[in-house]
Amino acid sequence: MKMMTDVETKGQVREFYDRVGWQEVGEGVYQNARYEDLRPVSRDYIHRCHLRVMRHLKSNGRYMLDAGSGPIQYPDYLEYSKGYDYRVCADISITALQEARKRIGENGLFVVADIANLPFAPYVFDGVVSLHTIHHLPMDEHVQAYGELERVLAPESTAVVVNGWGSPPIARFLLMPMRWTNRLQGIVRRIIGHPSPSANTGQADAAPKKKKPKGTFVRKSNAAWLKQEVGALIPLEILVWRSVSVKHLRTFVHDGWGGRGILRLLFWLEERSPHFFGEKGQYPLVVIKKLRRE
Repeated sequence: MKMMTDVETKGQVREFYDRVGWQEVGEGVYQNARYEDLRPVSRDYIHRCHLRVMRHLKSNGRYMLDAGSGPIQYPDYLEYSKGYDYRVCADISITALQEARKRIGENGLFVVADIANLPFAPYVFDGVVSLHTIHHLPMDEHVQAYGELERVLAPESTAVVVNGWGSPPIARFLLMPMRWTNRLQGIVRRIIGHPSPSANTGQADAAPKKKKPKGTFVRKSNAAWLKQEVGALIPLEILVWRSVSVKHLRTFVHDGWGGRGILRLLFWLEERSPHFFGEKGQYPLVVIKKLRRE
């Protein structure tokens, strides 16, 4: 099989988000929402995880960079830049930027850009966020992307990066229980004649019979790699953003199973051991601080 070049990879990611990922399937709901759990039972947990980003950003400033902004698809994401004069949205997808403009209008500046080669001068941004973006780059550009985020960060400021680990320990631990739970659910549904809940995930149902679109390029690392390859160059801290994936939530968390209580307990545990759950769970929150001008 022919390997894609870096240019071809980025072109494939751009095409996916322009044509599929950032197309609305309902008011304010995008095709890409299938990668999130939008059910009411998970809503409070998801909301509280989203707001973890704000703890590490300055509360105000001139410019905040949203690197790989997408359309700023969740209301919680809008909170990150409320104290800033401008939110600079940089994304490889023009569709994403057009949608982001609808949300923040004149408080936004919109730039088509590659996160591994940002077109900005050093020390420009009082805050930087990058959510679920670096893992769409070829693996050999991950270190460069982290370096770019640190380069454009102003002294005494912070960048927050959220990505997903590839096969983290907690996900491996939950793999067999998830398989058995899904199998048991399938048996019970067949017995009582209920349809699969996969059609009821909290998303707008624009075309229920339509085949699911194929996903895009993803390359994920792990905590050991990040500390060795990036941490050797840039001071960073790995905390938890969210320790479980959407598949875990949809398998184990249901209203009839005490789902809200389970998620309150999980959030409490994450708060008490943020480094453990950040390194061993699904989604780390990586904090990069620039203390002074080099």
